[in-house]
Amino acid sequence: MNYVLFDGPERENLLPFTFTRPVGEIRLGILSIREKWEAYLKASISYATQDYLSVKYPLTTDLENIFINGSFLPDTALIFALDSLELNQVLVYKERLVGYRSKHIQKESVFDDFEQIVLSHSPLEIEFTWDIFSKNGEALEADFEFLTKGRKSQPISKTNNLIHPERIFLEEGAKVEYSILNATDGPIYIGKNAEIWEGSLIRGGLALCDYAVIKMGGKLYGPTTIGPHSKVCGEVSNSVIFGYSSKGHEGYLGNAVLGEWCNIGADSNNSNLKNNYARVRLWNYATEKFEQTGLQFCGLMMGDHSKTAINTMLNTGTVVGVNVNVYTPGFPRNFIPSFSWGGASGFSTYMPEKAYEAAAVMMARRGVVFDEVEANILNHVFEITKKWRKY
Repeated sequence: MNYVLFDGPERENLLPFTFTRPVGEIRLGILSIREKWEAYLKASISYATQDYLSVKYPLTTDLENIFINGSFLPDTALIFALDSLELNQVLVYKERLVGYRSKHIQKESVFDDFEQIVLSHSPLEIEFTWDIFSKNGEALEADFEFLTKGRKSQPISKTNNLIHPERIFLEEGAKVEYSILNATDGPIYIGKNAEIWEGSLIRGGLALCDYAVIKMGGKLYGPTTIGPHSKVCGEVSNSVIFGYSSKGHEGYLGNAVLGEWCNIGADSNNSNLKNNYARVRLWNYATEKFEQTGLQFCGLMMGDHSKTAINTMLNTGTVVGVNVNVYTPGFPRNFIPSFSWGGASGFSTYMPEKAYEAAAVMMARRGVVFDEVEANILNHVFEITKKWRKY
């Protein structure tokens, strides 16, 4: 069977992260959503996504296909329900489209001629940006169980202090020395060639993905995910970093989500709790207003290629778009549109040619080329986000 992940209506509520990727490329737990599906199905998966993303994330179809809403995470029961679909049947959960079996993609999501099948259990799903960190613990537990079942961890150095070592797993090439790892509240997974430097304090759940690094004295508590090739230090709580991003110095990051190619300057901090303990409202691109999250703790949402200077302070519930550079003292507003340059004293437009120069240099440091495909995606983001830039 050919499987395709498609972007459902949830995509709009998952901006700014879905400006630059399909929903299925979002990471939570250990793996991205696509990687989870591919691991469960033992099959390659393509995407039905926005036209401007389709060059990087192309669609592959066959005579028959199972199309899966990329905002749903796989489990055994869900896979059984999807694989049990017959041609022109659609699977729904609480009136939300989960998946369908068809010869062609239903671009307008019209299923008048399809038989409706109701999913009988509650799957794990993401509908809003804050779900990425608030549901990260459940996703991390599921990924840890799936990836480590029947396998044995690489040896853990005796220089470390371990609590519940049976819940700590090191992949090949992982290194941890002179640190405290406590898996009481969640598993600790250290990916291939990832490294925890001396003096770090780790309280699970934690996913430190392939080639990622926690620098000396890092204080991380979960459930937190540090994506591939990322570097972190300082204090990090219940946050998700997709990959290739850096928070390499002291400062606090909590109840936050960072995309790829972000950089958090030294001693930068985000607030995750309002002084009056009120529930946090967060900017929603779909409704173009601040919407209630229902959460008391909610910090920073930062899109790809965005950066802060040293000593940057970010308010509770701040949303930062794609290719933003925050560098002036004080608290900037809590919605910063894509391609903005400035801070509390005001912003100007971060012109693409300058943004791409910085992106090319940063990516080259990790052995990745900033090519025309990436530039075209970001050019499109620049154009469609103009309406939020008033400068």
